[in-house]
Amino acid sequence: MTTPQPDLARFSINQETVRQLSLPGLAEACARVGVTQVGLWREPVQQYGLAAAARLVRDAGLTVTSLCRGGFLTATDPAARRRALDDNRAALDEAATLGTGTLVLVSGGLPAGSRDLAGARERVADALAALCDDARDRGVRLAIEPLHPMFASDRCVVSTLDQALDLAERFPAGQVGVVVDTYHLWWDDRAPEQIARAGRGDRIAAFQLADWVTPLPEGALLGRGQLGDGCVDLRRFRRLVDAAGYRGPVEVELFNSRLWERDGTEVLAETAERYRQHALEPAAPEGGLSSM
Repeated sequence: MTTPQPDLARFSINQETVRQLSLPGLAEACARVGVTQVGLWREPVQQYGLAAAARLVRDAGLTVTSLCRGGFLTATDPAARRRALDDNRAALDEAATLGTGTLVLVSGGLPAGSRDLAGARERVADALAALCDDARDRGVRLAIEPLHPMFASDRCVVSTLDQALDLAERFPAGQVGVVVDTYHLWWDDRAPEQIARAGRGDRIAAFQLADWVTPLPEGALLGRGQLGDGCVDLRRFRRLVDAAGYRGPVEVELFNSRLWERDGTEVLAETAERYRQHALEPAAPEGGLSSM
C-alpha cells in the first residue's frame, strides 16, 4: 500500500511519463516515491487486461485520475465515424471499470485532403452529442483537450481553450469538460481568462503539466520537457486553475524519449521533486511567511 506524501496529495503521474515501467512496475514505483494517483493509457491497460489492471491499481491503493485517450472524431466517412463512436463508448466503459471519472479526448485532425477546420470541429460537436448520454450513464466526463496549433492538421483541430469551451458549453458540465495542459496552452495570452471562464462553468476536468523546451528534442510529439527545464511558468498556471476553483489532481504528462531511456522509478522521483519545486508554492523561510 502506498504511503502518501502530504505535498504530493494532488500530484498524479501520467503513465506515459514513465512508459518504460510495466503496470506492476508503476504501482511499485509509486509506493516507493509516495505517489497515490496515476493517469492511465488505454493501450497498456488493454495489453495487461482491463479487469487485471483495475484490480492492480485498487490493491495498490492508487486512484486513477484520467484515462487517455478517446476522441479522433473528425472523419467524414459514415463507417469510420461509427467505428470512432464505438471506440469511444468502449473507452468510457474502460474508464468506468478503472474507477476514473475522466476520459481525455483528442479531437482528431483534418481528414485527408480537407482544409475545412470549422467543419471538422462541428463533427466533433456532433460526436459529443452522440456520446453524452453514454458518458452520463457511466459516470465519466468527456474531457476535450486542446492541443498546440502545430497539431491541428493531423491530430487535433481544437487548438485553444476558447475553442474547447465553445464545444463543451453546448452540453451539461457534468458530461463534457476541458483539459488544461500547460504544454499546449502556455503560449496563448487568452489562456488566463479562458481558465477563469472554465472555472465559472465548472468545466475543468483535468489539469496537466509539462514544460516547453527549444529546440524541440524529438519533434512536436515527443518534445515535452521535464518540469523546470523550459520556459513555462508552471506555478502561475497552477495558481490560475486554483483560482478558477479547481481542486482536482495535477497530472504530469511527459512524452520524452530521453526520460524513457532512464530508470523509471528514478524518473518518477525526479518528476515528483520537480513538481514540488516548480508547481507548488515556495517553502516559507524559517520564521517567515510564504510569498504569493
